[in-house]
Amino acid sequence: MVKRRSSAEVSLMKFRKFFLIAFLFACSAFAAFGQAPSPAASPGAPAMEEKSLFKQIQEGGWIMFPIGACSILTVYLIGDGSLRTGKARISPPQHELALKDLFRQGDYVGAYNYCKGNPSPLTNVLRVGVSLLGEGKAVTEEGMSGELAKENSTLQTYISYLSVIGVCTPMIGLLGTVTGMIRAFATLGRSGIGDPSSLSSAIGEVLVATASGLVIAIPAFGAFYFLRNRAIASIHHVQDIINSLFRKMPYETLAGVHLGDEELYAATPNWVVQEEFTTATPGEAV
Repeated sequence: MVKRRSSAEVSLMKFRKFFLIAFLFACSAFAAFGQAPSPAASPGAPAMEEKSLFKQIQEGGWIMFPIGACSILTVYLIGDGSLRTGKARISPPQHELALKDLFRQGDYVGAYNYCKGNPSPLTNVLRVGVSLLGEGKAVTEEGMSGELAKENSTLQTYISYLSVIGVCTPMIGLLGTVTGMIRAFATLGRSGIGDPSSLSSAIGEVLVATASGLVIAIPAFGAFYFLRNRAIASIHHVQDIINSLFRKMPYETLAGVHLGDEELYAATPNWVVQEEFTTATPGEAV
């Protein structure tokens, strides 16, 4: 028997394939850039040392370690956000079809059990709504709004880290540039201006840190806005599904019914219970 893959597994396979292709392309581009021949020097001019990409990264100094960590985290957050914010992940089509059939049949207990056994942002919101049907329309809608806000907050939390990286990496690169410039001018103060080429070379090297920070920050900001808008569109789709399912809901028929298996903690006040017991058994000590 052939087992069908879920939409989440298919999306994960597509992302892995895309990431592998992008990684190979980036490696090829970096290798080509690192091995690119330098322009031919004119006769009599001093030969220029050819620098590979790895050599240029080394010239950035210690600050390249946190920038490298930010680059790895950026790639992970972009991949994870692409999977999390997809409409098929937030509101799987098979969940929509199954819940629509159960609502058509009026099987709200079955709908609750299905939502509990198949967790997703859509089913999480509907599970709360179905469990509150006996409390009336206002309580049901308020409960679903709170759960939907919680799901949206979870999505936005992971995406917001990209914005943090976009703000911090240029600052980290600038820090490396400033510390490098301090060392360069300290060297100039010791050796004087007899060799200005050494100073210009040092300045060019420390600017690698700033350039590296910008290279990470620009795609991080772009991915942040793209994934944020994608998550908002998916949440709006969930709202549309919920509105269609709860339209013309017979709240009067379901009044007072408790659906679901959540434990109810609210009970009759203990002093009311004691008064009833005293009235029922007069003359006896309580």
